[in-house]
Amino acid sequence: MKKIFLLLLVPFSIFAQSYLVSDIPLPKTYVLNLDPYECDEDCLEEFIENEQMFSFLAHAHTKLPNRELEETRMINAAIFNIGTMNVTGKFQIALLLPYKRIGKYATSTTNTVFAYLMTKSTPFSMKSYKIEDESYDTIQTALEQIEDDGITYVIAPLTKEGVDNIINIDPEINIYFPTINKKDVELDSTYLSFGGIDYAAQSDRLLKEAISPLVIFSDTSATGKKLALYQEDSFLHPIIEGFEPSAFSEDHEVQVPHQEDEEPKKVFKYYISTQTTNLENHLKENENIIEGSFFINTPIIKTGMIMSQLTLYDTNATNVLSTQINYSPLLLSMTQYKDRENMIIANSITKQDNMQVEMNSLIGNDIKYDWINYSTIVGVDYFYSLTTGEARVYDLMMEEQQIIYDIELLRPMLTRFAKYIPQQPKELEESED
Repeated sequence: MKKIFLLLLVPFSIFAQSYLVSDIPLPKTYVLNLDPYECDEDCLEEFIENEQMFSFLAHAHTKLPNRELEETRMINAAIFNIGTMNVTGKFQIALLLPYKRIGKYATSTTNTVFAYLMTKSTPFSMKSYKIEDESYDTIQTALEQIEDDGITYVIAPLTKEGVDNIINIDPEINIYFPTINKKDVELDSTYLSFGGIDYAAQSDRLLKEAISPLVIFSDTSATGKKLALYQEDSFLHPIIEGFEPSAFSEDHEVQVPHQEDEEPKKVFKYYISTQTTNLENHLKENENIIEGSFFINTPIIKTGMIMSQLTLYDTNATNVLSTQINYSPLLLSMTQYKDRENMIIANSITKQDNMQVEMNSLIGNDIKYDWINYSTIVGVDYFYSLTTGEARVYDLMMEEQQIIYDIELLRPMLTRFAKYIPQQPKELEESED
């Protein structure tokens, strides 16, 4: 009987251990504020009414003057075991965000930096400095605050206006601009570095696949016009480097003789406004552009419209060329395959890390196709390596303070982008046979 009694006690002793209190502390929950906009009391109350408690806690990270809101904050902080972000970490970085100028990128670049740092073992602190505009005084005030806070590394997704003002301020803190290429500015400071895509280099690669006539469609922005003029000159004078157009010309045809035994190359440029939806005047029965190469420098919505009308008006395009601006899965869903089957796209998002891609995907962020987010993660990876000594995940060359990207040519297939393989001339194929 004693043996049976002891056997019966064994399962009770096993279950009894589950009631022992572990000496391992409960994990803390950390809520990061990724919203680029300020939130007042009305905003906080709206979060509570909509039961968006984590959004509420993200904004209510310190004691609130409103007693009822403060009680709500304390109760929910206790329920969710909210911890305080580490502000004495080994790696500190700031984001300078002109949220009214860059729109969604105020949030997505913040998400990109946060997702990257979450995969690292080094403690970090990350602080956003939201500015109303990119004026000299506004940026100078923000930079002074960043310096007072002891932060020496800054990610700044600014427009050219903001970058030019920072160059004039000449701060002695390390600032990385994911939105601008160094070719677009003039500077002497060694504290400023750049991650913008080199559209000129992409254009040069694409123009090797172009034939005459070259038909260029661009939007009416200063960048679009400058890029169109660069492509025109690079096509007509491929041996000339460092071309900087001084003025914008109107739609016109240019003919430049190449060699005595060859016909002159032709270029046609058309600047398409946002409101333009019909290209009949440019394309219908226009024998000058038949079987030419078409270079498109427009956002993806406008690009889809242009490509469908190239087919509609029987231009029989030899190929359609585009830079990074149209490297997007939207192109595959917004256009018919017959409209894009001869399209070639230049892409510089050539190096990816699966962990970073997955981490960003978890928070709804895109670093596979969005080049500003991609440039941002390259920049924070560069700064992180400088601080910690760890090997870079994105080991792209930094040359004279500019990230140097590889360029690959792709074709948009039925459901994906595939590597473009140039076709050999028939004469060469016959000689090889």
